[in-house]
Amino acid sequence: MVTELLQKYLWLVQTFIRAGDQGLSLEDICDRWERRFDSQYSRRTFNNHREAVEEVFGIRIGCNRSTNRYFVEYGSDVADENAETAWLINTFTVNNMLSLGKERLSGRVSVEDIPSGHLHLTSIMEAMTENQRIRITYQKYTSSRSDSYTLLPYAVKEFAKRWYIVAYCIEREAVRVYGLDRIVSLEVLPETFTMEKDFNVDELFATSFGIYLPEGPGRTITFRTSATEARFLRDLPIHSSQEEIASDGESVTFSIFVCPNQNLIMEFCKYGDRLEVLSPSDIREVIASQLSRAAAQYCGTQH
Repeated sequence: MVTELLQKYLWLVQTFIRAGDQGLSLEDICDRWERRFDSQYSRRTFNNHREAVEEVFGIRIGCNRSTNRYFVEYGSDVADENAETAWLINTFTVNNMLSLGKERLSGRVSVEDIPSGHLHLTSIMEAMTENQRIRITYQKYTSSRSDSYTLLPYAVKEFAKRWYIVAYCIEREAVRVYGLDRIVSLEVLPETFTMEKDFNVDELFATSFGIYLPEGPGRTITFRTSATEARFLRDLPIHSSQEEIASDGESVTFSIFVCPNQNLIMEFCKYGDRLEVLSPSDIREVIASQLSRAAAQYCGTQH
C-alpha cells in the first residue's frame, strides 16, 4: 500500500514537472489521473496528495489563484538540482514507464536488467524516509554462509548495474556498504534512529571510485587517451573530479583525484590500449601487470 502511494505521489510530481511553468488545471490533472490509474480523482484526494508530497519530499505544489492552475514551485530546481529528489523521481517514474512500456509498447522498449533494482529498493527507501532500522540476512559471493546485520539505512548508491545500501552496522559498529542483490531477506524494524544532520553520500564517496569506502587520502592520477576516446570521456567522465589538463590535437590528458581501489584498476583496464595511465608509477605498474597477465592467457595454445 505504501509503495503504491509513493508511486502515485511521484507520478504527480513528474506530471507537473513535464507541464512546466504553465501548470495544470484541476480538470487537466483529473483527466490525466483517470487515464493513468483508471479511477476517479476528486479535489479532496488531490489536496491530500499535495500535502503528502510536500511532507514526504519537500516539494510544494502551488496554485496560481488568478488562473486556477497548479504547478510545482521551483520546478526546474526539483528536476535538475536536487539530487535526492531526482533520484526518487527517476527511480520510480522510470520503473513505472518501463512497466507501462512492456504492456503498451511490446517489442519497442529494451533495457538492461539490474538484478537488485526492484526486490529490496522500495523497502529500503521507505525505511530511509521514516528513519527506521532494518535487519538483513546477507550472503557474500565469497562465503557459503549468511550473516544477519542490523542497519541504520543512511543512503543508497547505484554502481555498475547494481544497487548498494550505505548504512551504519550495529554489529560492526561502523559504516558499511552492502549489495542489494546479496540480501537474502530484509525486515523493516519498528525502531527508529536519528539521522546524521549533515550526512551526504556524495561527499562520503567524493574521493572514492565505485562502492569502496575511501581508505586514506586521495591521489592525483593522470591518464592519456586518443582525441576520439576523449570525446566519450568528456560526456561520461571516469570520476566526478576529472579535469582535462592537456591536448595536442591527437591525444588528450586528463587527471582525477581519487583514492585508488580495485574498482578503479578494473575501470582503467577495460579501456585496453585506448587509455594509458601516466602517473603515479605504482598505479601504472599495477595496471600494466594486470593487462600483461590477461594478454598471456591468449598467447598459449588454443584447446
